[in-house]
Amino acid sequence: MNKAIIGRKAGMTQVFTAEGKVIPVTVIEAGPCPVVQIKTVEKDGYAALKLGFDETSEKSLNKPELGQFKKAGVKPCKVLKEFRLADLSAYSVGGEVKADVFAAGDRVDVHGVTKGHGFSGVIKRWNQHRLKETHGVGPVHREPGSMGANSTPSRVFKNKRLRGHYGVENVTIQNLEVVRVDVARNCILIKGSVPGPEGSVVTINDTVK
Repeated sequence: MNKAIIGRKAGMTQVFTAEGKVIPVTVIEAGPCPVVQIKTVEKDGYAALKLGFDETSEKSLNKPELGQFKKAGVKPCKVLKEFRLADLSAYSVGGEVKADVFAAGDRVDVHGVTKGHGFSGVIKRWNQHRLKETHGVGPVHREPGSMGANSTPSRVFKNKRLRGHYGVENVTIQNLEVVRVDVARNCILIKGSVPGPEGSVVTINDTVK
């Protein structure tokens, strides 16, 4: 991994190629991200780049959080992310990472948090079948059905797919293509969909594949 940036999912649209082909794209407002800290193997035990995103007021942060921004000489940000990059020589504390760090044709991994669906049943959460609509099955038809336990083992096995909290999971979609980069608007257009609702924070980095 040599390049990375933090962004916000703006939504989806479509663009046309020179041949007239329609490509669905996700628009991501990427950066500008100030470089808050550069971690080194000698001092921290590993090499990493710490970036900020989405400026905020000083009163919304506590003193330890605010101190690292003042030390770097950058404005305080709501979001802080670390990226372990192979080469950090091109970065300096106080500098900025903008959308032009990527170019059209690059392959990237996009990480985000999926949409939340609240407490959901097995049909919505795991795409299970309804129970039969015949007599004697009721009074409900959207239950998970038999658990399959008998006198042995007299319990439900761990990891059985049941109802529960659906969504709000960390998900990475790999090997997506950058279709277009708009430096003036700090936008990166990525082919296909990426995790999360509109307005959610995502990270973009070189694909590991």
